Amino acid sequence: MHGLSAFGELKYGSDFTHFDYASLEAPARGTFNFQPGYWYFNQNVLTFNTLNSFVRTGDAPPRMEMCFDALMTSAWDEPDALYGLVAETVMISADRNSFIFKLRPEARFHDGSPLTAEDVAFSYNLLKERGHPQLSLPLGEMVASEALGADEFRLVFSGKQSERTILDVVGYPIFSSRALKDKPFDSSGMEPLLGSGPYKVGRFSAGRYIEYDRVEDYWAREVPSARGLYHFDRIRVDFFRDRTAGFEAFKKGVVHWREEFTSRLWATGYDFPAVRQNKVLKREFPEERVADMQGWALNQRRARFRDPRVREAIELCFDFEWTNRNFFYGLYERSISPFQKSDFMATGEPAGEELALLETFRGRIPEAAFGEPVMPPVSDGSGRDRELLAKARALLAEAGWEARDGFFHNADGERLTLEYLVRDEVFVQVTTPFIENLRAIGVDASIRMVDASQYQLRLASFDFDMVGSRLSLGATPSRDGLELVFHSRSAGVEGSRNLPGTEDPAVDWLVEAAGRARSRKELGTTLRALDRVLRARRDWISNWHSPYHRVAHWDMFSFKEPKPDYFFPVEALWWYDEEKAKAIGRT
Repeated sequence: MHGLSAFGELKYGSDFTHFDYASLEAPARGTFNFQPGYWYFNQNVLTFNTLNSFVRTGDAPPRMEMCFDALMTSAWDEPDALYGLVAETVMISADRNSFIFKLRPEARFHDGSPLTAEDVAFSYNLLKERGHPQLSLPLGEMVASEALGADEFRLVFSGKQSERTILDVVGYPIFSSRALKDKPFDSSGMEPLLGSGPYKVGRFSAGRYIEYDRVEDYWAREVPSARGLYHFDRIRVDFFRDRTAGFEAFKKGVVHWREEFTSRLWATGYDFPAVRQNKVLKREFPEERVADMQGWALNQRRARFRDPRVREAIELCFDFEWTNRNFFYGLYERSISPFQKSDFMATGEPAGEELALLETFRGRIPEAAFGEPVMPPVSDGSGRDRELLAKARALLAEAGWEARDGFFHNADGERLTLEYLVRDEVFVQVTTPFIENLRAIGVDASIRMVDASQYQLRLASFDFDMVGSRLSLGATPSRDGLELVFHSRSAGVEGSRNLPGTEDPAVDWLVEAAGRARSRKELGTTLRALDRVLRARRDWISNWHSPYHRVAHWDMFSFKEPKPDYFFPVEALWWYDEEKAKAIGRT
């Protein structure tokens, strides 16, 4: 097969020459200095101290993944399809446990050495043993990674894996076994790993900036799945310790492209001369059609947060309506589900197959899962809704906490404390009223802001009471992706995304059932049942979301419209437009 998808549906045939969103005529030139809006693994947008992006420890710069090719690559206009990159074809065994990949003989690393099946086998074994948990956990059922010759590679699973595990792992980076021989695969060094992708590391200064240089003789430039992408000669990321400094750099034209996540700035900050002169443009692009979640995780590894009544009480103290009006200029909508913006959000009362799934766990999951989906509270917008705060106090008392000396205490006399861990001043400003409401009802709540490296370390080691996170579960959530966030198996794995420490047999079973789904309809039924259980458990306090990417950029780029529905890597899709740059005096 030339491609894979969750349910066997492929848009592009074996004779396709390029993806529809690719731009074959775009010139290859110019520098793109931007502020990334998403990142992976141990990457950090505030600083970096390692160039290994694929291990748990350290802070790596975003977009390091552009330096590495994989067996297959995603199509950004399909929900779950992947097509051959290093691998020209894949052959699947009847039991779907063994996969043989025929590699393209022209595949090369940046030093000109051939990329062979031995390198692929080495990479998968290395990532299973020492890779970041988001890479190693899906390889838990891998039993063999072996070269069958210079250009044939076999990947074998035990049979306990999800049928869609293969879709997650075929996109893993490939390393040179020769270059890593006798070298540590950890976060201790600042020497770039040898890659084979469209970019390689250029100039950098730890914690300040990094540049990625386009590989002029990139081996896959005419491979259909890579053709017509990655047009910039240089991609640069500058690191700023706070958002204000980053915004000032954009206003001066040091940074060229910025996705705005601060609603106050979007509403009031874009009135500087370059905007008025139409040198800087504002634009809203529709968000991707993927399951997206943003919320606060209450760490149930701390005994005081294990009672769902405590978690509900804490949620009742957050006044979204007041916050949206006073801080967000009405630009956000309240999130209600871990599967926000997708068809996997539950609605109405459960019925049919969805109800049958839930009935299996009657008495072992919250009764609220059998009614209308649990929704976040709606306040009166005053900032201190007395009715909701009174309900919060009652829930804490019901959970066994006793009010004394202005704060709640448990039977052992321990005070109910909550520390919200953040790494940016903007979160302090936005959530201070929430913290004040918590203190008003008797929770000893506070905010602790730490530097970027400490934040990353504490997040990975689950050293927090409450922390915020935004995660994408994709257009077709896989069992492996769901396990990383919700399954008991990941609760004790440092670096996983199971930040609340969710451990629930019913959740585990539904996650695994989603992995067994044979059709999109069956997957949807299972995920909507899972959505009901997760919302009833209240592991996450839902935050807010926008249906748009709010983007500002200097008018020196062109791009093909419409953007793909399932991914928006602007650095791969846009290109430098010399005529536009001349028109605004930016050549």
